[in-house]
Amino acid sequence: MKGVILAGGLGTRLYPLTKVTNKHLLPVYDKPMIFYPLDSLVKAGITEIMVVIGGPHSGHFMPILKNGKELGINHLEYAYQENEGGIAEALSLAAEFVDGDSCVVILGDNTTDYDISKDVKKFKDGALVFLKEVPDPERFGVPVFDKDDSSKIIEILEKPKNPPNNYAVTGLYIYDPTVFDFIKRIEPSGRGELEITDVNNYFAKNGTLTWRELEGFWRDAGTFETLFESNVFWAKRAGGK
Repeated sequence: MKGVILAGGLGTRLYPLTKVTNKHLLPVYDKPMIFYPLDSLVKAGITEIMVVIGGPHSGHFMPILKNGKELGINHLEYAYQENEGGIAEALSLAAEFVDGDSCVVILGDNTTDYDISKDVKKFKDGALVFLKEVPDPERFGVPVFDKDDSSKIIEILEKPKNPPNNYAVTGLYIYDPTVFDFIKRIEPSGRGELEITDVNNYFAKNGTLTWRELEGFWRDAGTFETLFESNVFWAKRAGGK
């Protein structure tokens, strides 16, 4: 199993902070934000990792992450996303790195204390998405459950104005190698990006999309509010004031 962290983008919702550095390098309590998804992977035994970077501050990652050894990573690679082409496009850059293996994909602004080890070990094929009940599901992809079998997701709606429930698809996924075939089939959305929701819906149509509710803390620290909440949680967890 390989690990892929998607850490590109401009982070415009966090201006002016992200005029100084990449969003994923902003501090969350006592660590750069990206250390949290890296730690999630390493704790699950995933030590071959690619970080997809982009934007004007992409060079800032090197002196912080270095070759990954200090973070418990055996092999660390980087890929550069030239444009704001979406999550699925960013993931496509890791195809050669994954090289026919399955992969855990985490968005670089996601922080969680949930241990994915068991899910990694149990995973066989298809796609697994992690869901979390949130107060603002309209900011995320939202699952539509089968009316006759709530264990099945029949579709994921991308940022719906009227969400059918309060579950959000978090930025944490496990995919088999077919994910890269599906990315090649999708078309850019109205905002000109390749949406990961469209990729997940390919798995849903094939009946190979499964889900798990993410236990414990989870936030995407991509807004001022969620960045603050993330800082508070990790400070309290570490015994900070």
